[in-house]
Amino acid sequence: MTSLSKHLPEPHHTQPRPTMKHVAALAGVGIKTVSRVINGEPNVSEATIERVMTAATSLNYQPDLHAGNLRRADGRTKTLGLLVGSVANPFSGALHRAVEEAALARGIAVFASSLDDDPEREELMVDAFLRRRVDGLILTTVSRSQAYLLPELRRGTPVVFVDREPAGVEADVVASDGAAGAATATRHLLEYGHRRIAYLGDRVDIQSAKERRRGFLDELGRAGVATSDIPVIDGLHDEETARTALLALLDSAAPPTAVFSSQNLVTIGAVRALRERGLQHRVAIVGFDDIPLADLLEPGITVVAQNPQRIGELAAERIFARLDGDESPAHNFAVPTQLITRGSGEITPS
Repeated sequence: MTSLSKHLPEPHHTQPRPTMKHVAALAGVGIKTVSRVINGEPNVSEATIERVMTAATSLNYQPDLHAGNLRRADGRTKTLGLLVGSVANPFSGALHRAVEEAALARGIAVFASSLDDDPEREELMVDAFLRRRVDGLILTTVSRSQAYLLPELRRGTPVVFVDREPAGVEADVVASDGAAGAATATRHLLEYGHRRIAYLGDRVDIQSAKERRRGFLDELGRAGVATSDIPVIDGLHDEETARTALLALLDSAAPPTAVFSSQNLVTIGAVRALRERGLQHRVAIVGFDDIPLADLLEPGITVVAQNPQRIGELAAERIFARLDGDESPAHNFAVPTQLITRGSGEITPS
């Protein structure tokens, strides 16, 4: 048996979390020395630092920032980590509230953070939450792979993904059926006579955006509409980029008679563009996900609404079920969308 294998946790369905004691034994130093290295204290030789850090990396050790005051007898900290695209987005805000309400009923605190769809920020924030020993994670993904979570999953930390499916790991997923919702919006515009429908999409590296784009194009194909002539603009991520993109289309030689906007902030930008050109009663629009005050505009904005509250409730149910010992296989939970007609999606081509 090698010196490394002697100090690794025993293989098991859930592996125990490595401690400072494991690191000290593998590095051949005392626990106090490991503590000094981890905390960046002075007067430790470079050779010792290297041995300790190599051992810590081998064991996937993470220092516990609150070991002295948060740890309970059962090893729980009564906290959850929630990472969403942006807490300023109404969708994320509603999801956050649903998770928080469910956690409050169990006396659990929720730490929330925005990822801003930045892969580097995703891993940094996940690491920060795990260092604080949250009991579980609920997160929206943006990185190409979530394989960096494998060590934590093996230790038994439950993870539930919301809105987007992960890559490189198997875990519960709770998300809207984006492709079906986009197909519903597209079919609605086709039924009102539109054939030149512009697509305003989010970043193509975001899994949910790709699904909505697929649903849109597939539905056009089923209707026999040549997709090669359809204006498809991806990479839009906020109101201003969407507004600018649609203005350019509206000013082109062959402007669209209808628009499908695949994200709520993109919808807001598209509505602004239509109103700037005075076309809000002539160009139809259906947005994916609802937007604030959509029913108070003239015309009201037709949307395919997600149900972020239900997504949050289901995510909380899954994380608590896992914490309570549920070891059933990972499952994808698809939350249905709903077409809400308010006027903008019922405009016929001029």
